[in-house]
Amino acid sequence: MRTALRTALATALVAGVAAAPVLTAGSAFAAGTAPAPTAAASAPAKAAAPAPAKTAATAPAKAAAPTATTAPATTAPATTAPAATAPATKAPAATAPAAEAASDAEAASDADAPVRTVELDGGLTAKVHAKGTQHRYFTATVLRGTSVLGELKAGGGYGAEDTGVFSGYAVTLDAEGEVTAVEAGPEHATPVRTEKLIGGRTAKIYKLKDLDHFAELFLEGRKVGELHAAGRPAVDWEDSTEYFVLNPDGTTHNWTGTTAPLKAGFYRLVDGTILEARFNGTAIGLQTVDPATGKGSGFTYPYAGGRKVLFYGKAVVVMESTGYFSAYVPGAARQSAPQPYNMETGKVDNCLPQRIDLAIGAGTVAELTMTTKGPKAKLVTAGDDKVIAVLDRAHPSLPANAGIVARIDGAHTATPTLYAKLEGGEAKGGTYAFPSLPKGCSVEGLAPAGQAQGNGNGNGTSNGAQAQGGQTSVIPRGGVAAGAELAAEEGSGTLVAAGAGAAALTAAGLGFLAMRRRTAAVRG
Repeated sequence: MRTALRTALATALVAGVAAAPVLTAGSAFAAGTAPAPTAAASAPAKAAAPAPAKTAATAPAKAAAPTATTAPATTAPATTAPAATAPATKAPAATAPAAEAASDAEAASDADAPVRTVELDGGLTAKVHAKGTQHRYFTATVLRGTSVLGELKAGGGYGAEDTGVFSGYAVTLDAEGEVTAVEAGPEHATPVRTEKLIGGRTAKIYKLKDLDHFAELFLEGRKVGELHAAGRPAVDWEDSTEYFVLNPDGTTHNWTGTTAPLKAGFYRLVDGTILEARFNGTAIGLQTVDPATGKGSGFTYPYAGGRKVLFYGKAVVVMESTGYFSAYVPGAARQSAPQPYNMETGKVDNCLPQRIDLAIGAGTVAELTMTTKGPKAKLVTAGDDKVIAVLDRAHPSLPANAGIVARIDGAHTATPTLYAKLEGGEAKGGTYAFPSLPKGCSVEGLAPAGQAQGNGNGNGTSNGAQAQGGQTSVIPRGGVAAGAELAAEEGSGTLVAAGAGAAALTAAGLGFLAMRRRTAAVRG
């Protein structure tokens, strides 16, 4: 009985030991982690089979063996494991939202954070932004006005600094977000060619980028100048005689000897192009004109205090804000300065009126114009150009009760002068010469040779702009450079004040001059 009991217990014990790994393996497949538990389950099954041989009779051990050897049968579902493990293969998809969230966070941290706006030379502006958190870097958007020229990046993975050439300036952004700009030079460019200029200088041309070229000018090996043509032509003007134009595409023009004073009126170029110059109150501009219809193309004005290059057909025109301009027609057999042109006759007329403006004191400017029919003088207030008086041959002086003295001496000579005394008391008047007509032009109605023309006050006339009792300077403004025609000259020879009688004219003149003097004293 005891032997039978021990045998039954041993058989049950062996069976229990063998069954545990099988159950464990089944549970593992159901959880979808079959690969690792499968290896673990097969090992215990093999280890459990010999155990009964050592602790129990051979027969029970053999009886238990089928239980152990059925373990592979329980792993049979492994052949269908793909279906059970499908969720495991989708695990990356399950983690995708987390990756997307990280990407969104990174994008959020990469958003622009404005840092500063920097005004640069050359009319450029740089708007600096900070980006990133772990790998912080900076961007700089470079603009001219509202036009975006490009972007720079520095810091983070973009390097210590970034430099670009914009409108002739090398702009640099560093890793700290600081922006600087200097005129671009050869160190930023690619050499293109070297040219010998008419006046003996040498021009070395460099390409900064498309439509952006740079030139260095040398004389006997010494650098004497440089030009940047960034998006628009640049010009070098040598002593009012030689011009060198560098175009944005690197082409050049070089000429000499075709400069003329820029005054209001019409001009003809050597290729037949007709130009009109007109003063707008601030500067003088140019436009082409159809000689048949008189219709213009629209006026263009020079840059303040500088030069402007204009193209009319083949003609290249350089316009100076100082009152001169020059023309060059590539390929023309003959070159010439712009010639004054008479639209009524359709012919070149070199004897057009000549004008200068002079400060004569008491806040007054004298606009002196010489024509073939004699001199004209207009006195205006400086700044607002209100007309005080107009004089000519028919009305050479103001009346005695005008309150000021102004007259043209030698009105019927080739060298007339204006005498003006605007302040009372011991103040001295001044004498001012009219400009001369161009060479070869004559003044009509001159007095017979040898006939003296007194000035009536004992003061002699002068051919210079030297005022008696002090030096008078020429004003580089308005009509000085422009030579604009005089406006309609109502009331010649009198003080001009709309809506006033003769007595009021005198009072208005004196009151105005006194006011101008007081204003000047306060501002001075």
